[in-house]
Amino acid sequence: MIKSMTGFGRCEIEKNNRKVTVEIKSVNHRYLDVNMKMPKSLGVFESAVRNLLKEYIQRGKVDVFFTYEDFNEANVSLKYNETLAAEYLKYLRQMAEQFGIEDDIRVSTLSRYPEVLTMEQQDMDDKEVWAVVEEAVRGACEKLVESRITEGENLKTDLVAKLDQMLEYVSYIEERSPEILKEYRKRLEGKIQEVLGDTQLEESRIAAEVTIFADKICVDEETVRLRSHVQGMKDTLLEGGGIGRKLDFIAQEMNREANTILSKANDLAISNLGISLKTDIEKVREQIQNIE
Repeated sequence: MIKSMTGFGRCEIEKNNRKVTVEIKSVNHRYLDVNMKMPKSLGVFESAVRNLLKEYIQRGKVDVFFTYEDFNEANVSLKYNETLAAEYLKYLRQMAEQFGIEDDIRVSTLSRYPEVLTMEQQDMDDKEVWAVVEEAVRGACEKLVESRITEGENLKTDLVAKLDQMLEYVSYIEERSPEILKEYRKRLEGKIQEVLGDTQLEESRIAAEVTIFADKICVDEETVRLRSHVQGMKDTLLEGGGIGRKLDFIAQEMNREANTILSKANDLAISNLGISLKTDIEKVREQIQNIE
């Protein structure tokens, strides 16, 4: 089972008159990069949430969004600042005497002055709140992992098909290589016959020329290594787990062998296959960038 680094998960938990909603989005990234947007009241849990995310996610750029609602009536309380109210009243009476105006101060008027009566947030029960936050985060992570697995399995199916096609290319190159030598020998003998007429050239000289040509175009080692790398990538895909970096390394090695085969190619058919190989390898490299 493999996972894509692209996914989405959402979970909403409501209990004990509290509601927490968590949304997680992720895209591909070389490492694990987490960005969280949460209300200030939940900031105390940031470190714990980051540790929780690591249980589910190894790599990717991850954005986590929180919303929090507390429906407890006792969550806020009214605070009366008696000292400040006395100060307001003292100066208001002083102003009435100083300017000779009516002292019409009422309780309802005084209560509306700044900071006389204020709403104060009560300390929340961290243990109770964390229980809701943790459940919501785990729920969102599980949904995220589900979506990543679904896309990862689709990626695996497509990658295996491309790798099977590459193995067919390699098989054709291996079958075609001996034919190139036969064709070269035939052309060489034809040219010699054309130039020398009935004069016979030693077989050893022809064999030596063919051997030199064979050394230049021989791709046996490259095809063996390329076949091994392709099969190794298939096996790794079937193993599953956190394989993205390993696959990227194998793809680099595959590309190196394909480049060598293309540089040695002295045959149109093999050149065309070499180009197809490089094209498919590049497609594979792009796709595996999104595997965790």
